[in-house]
Amino acid sequence: MTFVPATFRPLHDGWSVTAVEGPVPDDAVGALAAGIPAVVPGEAHLDLLAAGLIADPFDGDNEAAQQWIGDTSWRFATTFEWAPDGETRHDLVAYGLDTVARVELNGVVVATTQNMHRSYRWDVRPLLRAGANTLTVTFAAPVPEAAARAERNGALPRVNHHEYNQLRKMACSFGWDWGIDVAGAGIWKPIGLDSWSGARIAAVRPLVDVDDDGVGLLTAHVEVERATGDEAVPVTVTLTPPSGGAALTATAVVPAGTTSTAVVVRVPDVAVWWPVGHGDQPLYGVDVVAGDASWAGRVGFRTVAVDTSDDAAGAGFVLRVNGEPVEVRGVNWIPDHAFLTKVTRERYARGIDDALGANVNLLRVWGGGIYEDDDLYDLADEAGILVWQDFLFACAAYAEDAETWAEVEAEARENVTRLSPHPSLVIWNGNNENTWGSVDWGWGGRLAGRAWGDGYYTRLLPGILAELDPTRFYSPASPFSFGPYRHPNDERFGTMHVWDVWNRADYTVYRDYRPRFVSEFGFQAPPAWSTLTAVVHDQPLDPFGPQMLVHQKANLGNKKLERGWQGHLPDPTSIEDWHWTTQLNQAHAIRFGIAHFRSLTPHCTGAVLWQLNDNWPVMSWAAVDHAGHRKPLWFALRDVFSPRLATLQPRASQHAIDTAWEGLAPDPDITALVLVNDTAEPFTGTFTATRQRFDGTVLATATLPAAVPARGAVDVVLPADVATFDDAACEVVVVTPDDADSGFATAFLDGADVVGQALDPDALTVDAHAVDGGVELRLTARSYVRDVFVHADKVDPAARTSAGLMSLPAGASATIVVDTASDAAPAAFAGTVRTANDLTGKG
Repeated sequence: MTFVPATFRPLHDGWSVTAVEGPVPDDAVGALAAGIPAVVPGEAHLDLLAAGLIADPFDGDNEAAQQWIGDTSWRFATTFEWAPDGETRHDLVAYGLDTVARVELNGVVVATTQNMHRSYRWDVRPLLRAGANTLTVTFAAPVPEAAARAERNGALPRVNHHEYNQLRKMACSFGWDWGIDVAGAGIWKPIGLDSWSGARIAAVRPLVDVDDDGVGLLTAHVEVERATGDEAVPVTVTLTPPSGGAALTATAVVPAGTTSTAVVVRVPDVAVWWPVGHGDQPLYGVDVVAGDASWAGRVGFRTVAVDTSDDAAGAGFVLRVNGEPVEVRGVNWIPDHAFLTKVTRERYARGIDDALGANVNLLRVWGGGIYEDDDLYDLADEAGILVWQDFLFACAAYAEDAETWAEVEAEARENVTRLSPHPSLVIWNGNNENTWGSVDWGWGGRLAGRAWGDGYYTRLLPGILAELDPTRFYSPASPFSFGPYRHPNDERFGTMHVWDVWNRADYTVYRDYRPRFVSEFGFQAPPAWSTLTAVVHDQPLDPFGPQMLVHQKANLGNKKLERGWQGHLPDPTSIEDWHWTTQLNQAHAIRFGIAHFRSLTPHCTGAVLWQLNDNWPVMSWAAVDHAGHRKPLWFALRDVFSPRLATLQPRASQHAIDTAWEGLAPDPDITALVLVNDTAEPFTGTFTATRQRFDGTVLATATLPAAVPARGAVDVVLPADVATFDDAACEVVVVTPDDADSGFATAFLDGADVVGQALDPDALTVDAHAVDGGVELRLTARSYVRDVFVHADKVDPAARTSAGLMSLPAGASATIVVDTASDAAPAAFAGTVRTANDLTGKG
């Protein structure tokens, strides 16, 4: 959130909310006419829930029954005491109003607002009175307000079922293909009085650079507002090193007649901030004093650049931090709760922990959500997780009229300034898929010559960044091809989104792409069993039951899940098998795709999965469900995003390359062990490759020497006798590093998909023992076992497991620890172990 000065007095007590107009249910009319207690910061849905007027919006099919909330206008009101305190100015400050609102103080309209993504400040000295004061905020009903604007101004192309692109409101609050429709209203950030004299600090932009001699340069741009007069304002900036050494101080003056100054602090031998896996994350404290006002924050010294220049293959997208290329292993981030005031620092910390645990080094904050609270960026600063921040435009055309333009400019200026201290933030992005949509989604005839938002992406937003923060890279869109006359989603140029897989194509189609950088791709699955069954109560549970489909927002989503496993996994015969099959297929799809993308290093410089998290319990593309359970996908992600990756991939021999027809890719005719080394240390060593039967009988073997440079990749060709299957249904290729501490995991090449393999469904022995803090599961494979996973949440929804989705060749063993406080018998957790084998029913 925006920095809150010490002079700010929150007005968060004594609020009530009433329904002003709308289709309020008969049994709630009386209570909502009289008013119910309201929490501020908060939102109407949560107040109704606390008052017992609605059931849990996430449960069952309550979503449909509660649509009246978004069709109702709401008034929040409180009374507070005030007395003159000797200060000169008294401003009413609202840090977040959702969304179209009329603010009144003592019956007088202070202002109207129409943007939840910015703050507001009003001088209310003439309206305050000694004693009791009444503050009301009345919100227009968001759904009819958006529809009315579309009717008045003309509807614009969009996805989904509401006119969300008519308002500067979180787009996904109106529902998405993974999101519940809970468009509501509320005072979602602090509101209160800021009483001050002299000068206040209106904004600080502490921009950093590092010169070629290793000197850090902090340029603190300080803006002030004076309560009265026009006198000069002295400014002092103090920089405190992370080591606790001597602070550095510089001073300047905001001259009379002006409102800003820039203070430069030079830091010899600066400690440089790095992304995770590239170095440490030292953070310097920054304290600014202007007159009697103060501001505090942190910075990390680093440089950022993205190279999109043309090359022989097209144009890349190479992110460099401190001049060093960064292979991006990323995930997309959506708002972590459908009700934003439920997103706490603890939830953010859990998300960062999930990202780090999965070997992720970048979060893309998606444009249909919000500019997140500073807590997320603070935690990313500390962890070394890079942040790509979208401006808030997603999957739609947006009006460019003067009123909307002014709101977009105000929100962009505020949030560019607010987020400027964070070293983790490296990329600003203009929109999500709008540029692509303008080309491919049939907008032309529907727009009839109207502007669709391109002015924001090509003029306004880059202009604001050039003025306020030129230290970050700006991309006009995702996907984007960085050049004229190029399709915005061309795999040869810049960033691309891959969505034919999932929507219509088998996941093996990932291998048909040779992208330079993939900023969206994904595959769906249900959440953990306990998460799903807590909100879906169909009897019997069925993939196409009515409540199940309430929690599946994608078009034909469960049909796509079914189509997706065809040819890969057997058809499930029970609802629990359906759950495991779909979760496993999601993990297989994404592991397949990322392994391919990373095997193209350095041609492909990054992959950003859709998505890390959920905002409610739902079938989705997430790796971690809303309750915090790590799906099988998360464990696949951890493995395939490992800094050192060994993967077996089809490749074309030189002969195949030489004999390919012009313009056609050569057919793969060999198998290579692709070694990706995203570490600072080169690797030299050997691997043992074997082709073996599922029972462990070795059919062919070879020793493969390899040398991989730091931040590099190599292909090592497998001998034909190792790579060629005699009986694909009963054989597997296993490639193991001879140095167990190499950082490379064992790589497997299956001759067939699970549905075509003769896997033994009883190949795994599980011994369960109680240990301090939980249960230890000791696994032994009598025959080849694919994809061991423990659904520990079926016994204890709070349980966590140390490992998952591991495969074991015959004779191998492994241990999984279940972290649980449950007093359930260890055997109960053993009973939740699933494998791909047990889906086959084959001996």
